[in-house]
Amino acid sequence: MLSKTCEYGIRATIFIALQSMLGMRTSLKYIAEEIDSPEAFTAKILQKLVRVKIIESSKGMNGGFNMSMDRIKSTTLSEIVYAIDGLDISNRCVLGLSQCSSINPCSVHHKFKPVREDLIALLTKTTVEEMAIGIKEKLAILR
Repeated sequence: MLSKTCEYGIRATIFIALQSMLGMRTSLKYIAEEIDSPEAFTAKILQKLVRVKIIESSKGMNGGFNMSMDRIKSTTLSEIVYAIDGLDISNRCVLGLSQCSSINPCSVHHKFKPVREDLIALLTKTTVEEMAIGIKEKLAILR
């Protein structure tokens, strides 16, 4: 459903939120290690998230990535998905066909439509804060 890039982007954002909740900035290297992603790949993902102001970055000795508490509370998973993949989740064919649509559907288009709608609703309602708290309270894992 979600691209690998998107999965890493969500995991990185949640990890940055957890560190920010502790008052810490986090290095690219540490983020990549914690989400089990190649560092160069993680850097490209984080650039996209900085560009849309989901996360913040600062350079220098005490630099790194962080999120404000306001962003942690208000950012939904759908914002991360759209920042990384655009509207692909709404339009992408589950079978990967380029011509699939309501007018020209693939063999599972109509069966998959409610699943896609449920996923979009879930991503729209779920905040980074909820995810971070679940991990902090050991109700969920990040890796």
